[in-house]
Amino acid sequence: MEMTERQLIQEILNTVDVIYSFDNVDEDNKEYTLLIHRQDGDRRELSIINNEMKKYFKEADFSYDETINPKDTDTEIKVDIARHHLVDTTNAD
Repeated sequence: MEMTERQLIQEILNTVDVIYSFDNVDEDNKEYTLLIHRQDGDRRELSIINNEMKKYFKEADFSYDETINPKDTDTEIKVDIARHHLVDTTNAD
């Protein structure tokens, strides 16, 4: 059984071991905004956490656009991700 986009996102975020919430979800267009916080006692630099998340999302074929310590929300990292599969039209009639 194939994972849904949301399950895949949650799997990645749980692997990186961060607290997260979905700020915006557009499942039709496969676009999501995530708000990320370090867990209590997590002393990793935000850049390290961000790079780890970016690596996993890129491997899963997501675009990745982050803002560290964004001014507009009370979060440590705000991430916009999207998964746009290109349609292969090479064999189309």
